[in-house]
Amino acid sequence: MAVSSMDGYAVTVESIEKTPTTLTQIGVSAAGKGYEGNVNVGETVRIYTGAPIPRGTNAVVIQENVETNGSCIIVKSSVTEGTHIRHAGLDFKFGDKLITAGAKLNYRNLALAAAMNIPWLNVVRKPNIAILSTGIELVSPGELIKQDQIISSNNVGLSAMISANGGIPINLGIAQDNANSIKDIISELSCVDMLVTIGGASVGDYDLIKSVLGDEGLNINFSKVAMRPGKPLISGNLSGVPMLGLPGNPVSAAITAILFLRPAMNKMLGKKDTSHETVRAILGSDLGSNDKRQDYLRATLSTTRFGEIVATPFPKQDSSMLATFAKADCLIVRAPHADRLSSGQQVNIIRLDDVP
Repeated sequence: MAVSSMDGYAVTVESIEKTPTTLTQIGVSAAGKGYEGNVNVGETVRIYTGAPIPRGTNAVVIQENVETNGSCIIVKSSVTEGTHIRHAGLDFKFGDKLITAGAKLNYRNLALAAAMNIPWLNVVRKPNIAILSTGIELVSPGELIKQDQIISSNNVGLSAMISANGGIPINLGIAQDNANSIKDIISELSCVDMLVTIGGASVGDYDLIKSVLGDEGLNINFSKVAMRPGKPLISGNLSGVPMLGLPGNPVSAAITAILFLRPAMNKMLGKKDTSHETVRAILGSDLGSNDKRQDYLRATLSTTRFGEIVATPFPKQDSSMLATFAKADCLIVRAPHADRLSSGQQVNIIRLDDVP
C-alpha cells in the first residue's frame, strides 16, 4: 500500500500541469483511515503523513504550496508523478533477508523486526561465566594490603571483558592455596556455562587447580601452550561444564583471555570470532630472534605520512606490567623460532581496538 510521506493534498499530476490552478477537495485521507472513493481530474483529497494514497491520485502537493478557501484548493506549483509518495516495498519486501543469525540485537534491528510483524525472535542466552581467583597473596581492591600481598586485578578485568562480549560474569572470589578452599567454592557452582580459574595453573607447590579439580572430575584437554605470555593454560571439562584455567600473571591472564576465552564465548553466542585475525604492519624497532614459543608482544600503533601502520613494541614485556598492556594498541605476533627483525620490516599484528 502506497502512503504519503508529507502532509498536503493528493492529486493527479494531470490536474496541475499549469499552475496556479484550483481543485475541489472531496475528502480526507488520514493514517489508519484512508479515503475510500476515487479521485478524478480536477479533484483533490486532503492527506496526512502515513495516510493511504487515494485511488486516482499519483502525487502529493505539500500544504505549504497551496492556499485554501473552503473546499477550493489553489495549487501554486506543480509536481511530478510519485512526489512525496512512499510506495509499497520501499523499505523492504517479502523475501528480503534483513537480520541474520549471529547479529547482536539492538534497538535498530529490534524495531526492524517489529516493523516486519515478527513478534518473536530466537535468541542465544547470555552465558554465565564463573571466575575463581586463587592465591593466598591476593586481596580485593580497596582492602587493607600487607607487604607480602598484591591486589587482585584479573577478576575485575575479566568481568568487564565477559560483560562487554555478551556474557554474565559471576565472581566467585578468591580461593586460598589449599584444596579445601578451592573445593568449598567449586561445590557451590550452579547454572554456570563455563568456569574460568585464574592462577594455580603452573607446576609449583601452590599450583593446585589441576590436582584439586582433577579429584572433582576435571577432564583435561591440555595444560600448557607454547606461547608467551601464557604458557600455563588449562582447558578441560568439569562435570559437563567447560573449564579454562588462566595463568595468574595479569598480562598473561588478559592475553590468554583474548585468545581463548573470547573465542569460546563467541562460539556460545553463535558469533563470528575474529580474535586471532591478523593484519600487516611495519615494525617500529628491532626485534631479536624468537625461541620455541609464539610471542604476543604489546605494542603501540602510529602511521607514516604515507598512511602505513607502524607497530612499535614496548622495550619491556614482563607479564606483570598491566600499564603497558593498558597503553597497547595491538599485539605483535611472532612465530616460534622466528629470525631477528629490523625496524621497517613487516610483522603480523592483532589489533586491540575491537577488543572490549
